[in-house]
This record gives sequence, C-alpha cells and structure tokens, in this order.
Amino acid sequence: MATTTGSDQSFKFPILIGDIGGTNARFAILVDAFAEPKSFPIVRTADYPTIDEAIQAAVLDKTSLQPKAAVLAVAGPVDGEAIELTNCPWVVRPREMLKSLELGEIIVLNDFEAQALAVSALPDSGRRKLGGGVPHEGASRVVLGPGTGLGVAGLVRARKMWIPVAGEGGHVDLGPRSERDHAIWPHLKTIEGRVSAEEVLSGRGMINLYRAICAADGAEPAYAQPAEITEAATKGGDARAIETAELFSTYLGRIAGDLALVFMARGGVYIGGGIIQHLLPILNEKHLRAAFEDKAPHRELLADMAIFAITEPLAALAGLATFARTPRFFGIETAGRRWVA
Repeated sequence: MATTTGSDQSFKFPILIGDIGGTNARFAILVDAFAEPKSFPIVRTADYPTIDEAIQAAVLDKTSLQPKAAVLAVAGPVDGEAIELTNCPWVVRPREMLKSLELGEIIVLNDFEAQALAVSALPDSGRRKLGGGVPHEGASRVVLGPGTGLGVAGLVRARKMWIPVAGEGGHVDLGPRSERDHAIWPHLKTIEGRVSAEEVLSGRGMINLYRAICAADGAEPAYAQPAEITEAATKGGDARAIETAELFSTYLGRIAGDLALVFMARGGVYIGGGIIQHLLPILNEKHLRAAFEDKAPHRELLADMAIFAITEPLAALAGLATFARTPRFFGIETAGRRWVA
C-alpha cells in the first residue's frame, strides 16, 4: 500500500499546487520548502474546456518557472485514470497531464482533503470562533464547506501524523424536524426523492431553500441568485430572505453537529468552502450553535466542541503547500492517486 508516510515520499521543487472546485480553480507554485506559494489569478472553470488548458494559459504562460511535480485537489472522488469533477465538466487525466504539462509526478487529492490539511495548522488569524467550546490539541477535527456543493472531510491524529479522511458527506440526508421544516420540505427540489444536505447547504441550495420558503407561503420569489438573497438578508428588509439565512444557519449547524459526532471532533469543527466569506455576514451564530448542540442525549458533548469559520481565503492552497513541504507529517494514501512520468 503506497502512502506518503515516513521518508519514502518527497517532491521535487518547483511544485504546482491547485485547488479545483466546481466554479473556480486556484493555482500557485511552491518554489522551495521555505518559500511562500506564488499565487496566480483565480480561474473560472467555465472559461476553459480542460484543466490542462487552464493551467497552461493561466499559470505556465505567466511564469518562467517549470514545475517538476503537481499536487492537485479536485471537487469529487479520485477514482481511476479519468477523474470527473462533481459539479464541473472538467475531467482530470493525470497521465495525459504528465506529458502535456511536462511534469514528473502528479498527486490528486479530494478538495476537502486539502481543507483538512489546512486546518491541521490554521493560525488564529485564519479562523473565527463561533460560540463556545474548547478545542483539544491533537484531537480529531472535521471540516465542511458550502460552495458549488457541500464538501466534507475529517482529520485524525495517529502515529504522530495528521491523516485526512475524504468522503462525500455532503450527500447525506437532511430531514425536517420543526413544524416550519415540514411546511417547507414538500417544496424543495430533490434528487430521486432525496433531500441531501448539499441540496440546501450550497449556492444552489440557498436558492432551493428560498424558493421553497416562498412556495410554502404562496409568494413569488423575488431573487434568482444566492448573492441577491444574502444581500437582501443583510439589509434586513425582506422577511423571506432573512428566514432563508436563519434556516440556512440552522441546517448548517445541524449537519455540523452530526459530523462532529461521527468524527468525535474534540479538536474543532471548521466551516470553510467557496462561499463562506459571503455567508459570514448573514450566518446566525445563535441559531447555528443551538442546532449544533441539539443532539440529545449528547448535548453536553457538543456544547464542549468548538466551531470555527475559516477566514483564510486560500486555505486549501495553504494546506496543499504544507503537505508538499513536509509530506512525512501526513498520512495520505497515494495508491491510485499518484502518477509518475
């Protein structure tokens, strides 16, 4: 079984690092183990037909540096020679990329593995505490993030290494609990009859939730974009936009609490993702925290766990850079996810 543990794995510099989401892709080059990543402008995935063309045009054509290795994080499960992104038409074909981009090695991780790598050493300046709870040093952590979808990953400590645990936790079921939930739920769009967490806790999920609230009230929707809803909620003049923000906060807290129990996240629960910076002004901390702790018979257990919002805008790239510099400190399975020229 191939892993990055011990001294058997290191990368040749310069290293291309990339965080590829459903809507945007962020790239940087790490010149050596001591340098800060050299970042490039954010790329919209819709602007390029393939990831290879995006990297060539947006990164390699803009610098004289030629990466010898690449560590990429993608929004979707890493499986096989053709890696499909969940909410983007790009298909990552590492063997072709080795040739087209003249790389010696490529490792592909899940995008929320990169977020998990980031929270292994996120400074206080890169996070904002939401409510009470005390993080325990060295204890398991969990990170989740609404964006184009809902990403989820765990981070556990074992054998003096941090081990990220990737998954598709954003697709777990989200069910109604309150009377208001039961009024809204019949109007939510579903996937084959299921309301998954991602169908509510994402950019499109916010629209789904807002429209369901309007339908439950017999009203016509006034907004068609998440930014419009958040702006209306921030201004405070639209009751349904405000309720959307409040319920979004409640449901995010509810799912965060479930994941905290799954991972026993005494090290903290971290909320990141592509739209967290836009969500922070409308997140109802009181509702989020109350829903997080409402897990009888384990209310006291959840009350002791800390929640943080990740405020570092390039957290995933920071996590990938940390891993690329010192892979021996992380237990990452590379079988089926590492390609060498």
